Amino acid sequence: MGDNQLKRKPILSVGSAWIYAIGIFGIQSVIGFVNSFQSEYYSAMYGNLLGGASSLMVIAAIILGAKVISSLADFFIGSLIDKSRFKSGKMRPWILISLIPFVTITMIMFVKIPFTSRVGAYIYIAFVTVLWNALMSFSDIPSQGMLARLSPDAGERNMAAGLSNLMKAVGLALPGVFSSIVCVLTGAGTMTQKEYYITVGLMCGFALILGGMIFVFNREKYENQGENKVSFKELKKELKENKMIIIVFISYILGFARNIAMGIAVQAHTVLLREGLNLSFLGMGTVYGSSISWLFGTTAAIPSTILLILIPTITKKLGEKKAFFIFGLYGFIVSTIAFLLYALGGPPFRTVVAILIYEFFIGFMYATHSYIPLVMTSDIVDYREWQTGKRKEGTQFSILSLSIKLSNALSVAVGIFLCGALGYNSEAYTSAINAGQNMAEVIPNSTQTGIFAIFVLMPGICNFLAFIPMLWYKIDEKTKKVMREELQKRREEGLANATPISES
Repeated sequence: MGDNQLKRKPILSVGSAWIYAIGIFGIQSVIGFVNSFQSEYYSAMYGNLLGGASSLMVIAAIILGAKVISSLADFFIGSLIDKSRFKSGKMRPWILISLIPFVTITMIMFVKIPFTSRVGAYIYIAFVTVLWNALMSFSDIPSQGMLARLSPDAGERNMAAGLSNLMKAVGLALPGVFSSIVCVLTGAGTMTQKEYYITVGLMCGFALILGGMIFVFNREKYENQGENKVSFKELKKELKENKMIIIVFISYILGFARNIAMGIAVQAHTVLLREGLNLSFLGMGTVYGSSISWLFGTTAAIPSTILLILIPTITKKLGEKKAFFIFGLYGFIVSTIAFLLYALGGPPFRTVVAILIYEFFIGFMYATHSYIPLVMTSDIVDYREWQTGKRKEGTQFSILSLSIKLSNALSVAVGIFLCGALGYNSEAYTSAINAGQNMAEVIPNSTQTGIFAIFVLMPGICNFLAFIPMLWYKIDEKTKKVMREELQKRREEGLANATPISES
């Protein structure tokens, strides 16, 4: 039985795929909030105690170190999931089990503690950050890995991947937009402890309710084998033999700066929006800072959403590798043009409106590089089952989760470090805004241009670099067709644990 017959008998309905996507949206909104606001929160709440502007670099180092340390748990989480024998499935139970501790630690992270010791505050931040990242993986691995178990049909899985990536993009962008709305509703010019409580509470509520919907409404379409071992030896063997997932991993790391723009939009929006936006026609005068930072996320989300809707069709026609290359090259060219216009074009090319125009065209480069690695990982699960007779979604998606975690860690740490090196000072800028100073006198062009380079040029360069490892990725359409027909034949004959196939 081939793919055509599977398509004639849908296993995964569009409604079920949407439920899965909405669940991903809930979980990713929490991840997006922490990745975007953690350093800003600690800087705002403990800035003086931690050492003022210099604390940004220390926090960046802590976040990077915490993500690296916590990443050691990713393989064991994935292997533990692969070993599980729950009657309700391999992934579904872990999604439910992980949600409560995940949202609990997220809420704790944004509770201000009256520290008197700088060392004590840094130790606390490091401990909570390590714990949060471990629990994030505990929730992220099964929720992402569920994709590979929704249906044996690649077309149906790709449909679910497209929808989930659309909602993931919305979820990651939502915190920036939502926090601005909260500030407007509460009348606060910037995020205070109250606004953080409200925003994180709502994000965590979304995660619990929407993430739980995956467990309630989605079903796994594979029998749970549950015989995989959890050991360093098995993990080492998988990493040594599974060349395709290593290619995806390296690609994600090389493309780390694709994620940097979101952090800069939150952390350094005051610099980018130095001139403010004149909203006198709304009776608001010229507004600065957090009041309009939501424009970045909203503007970038429009082209990303358009492309996320189209990308399954594009990759089906062009193939993953060719689509990856085309949009990688596009991102590099557009971001370079945007930076040159901004740096050399004079005042008209540095306005808020000009930045938003750049953001719109740059936004098209992001969608493929969140969708394609997810589809590739799902294909790799099939590929390794075809090779070894064992289906290890947990292990494969733990490696994907690790690559995303380290990529995010690098983007946050490098972004914050470079902002600090360029002289970024959040407290000074906020005080200047409150005092009604001319921000052009407070923020020099050199700082603004440097921040903009981090915001658009670095993502464009890394977007193209991410393609280089894909030159060695060999699961093409011909290979997919052969392996899926063989896997389907094995399942029909009850030979899921057939003799392993050696890699050619």
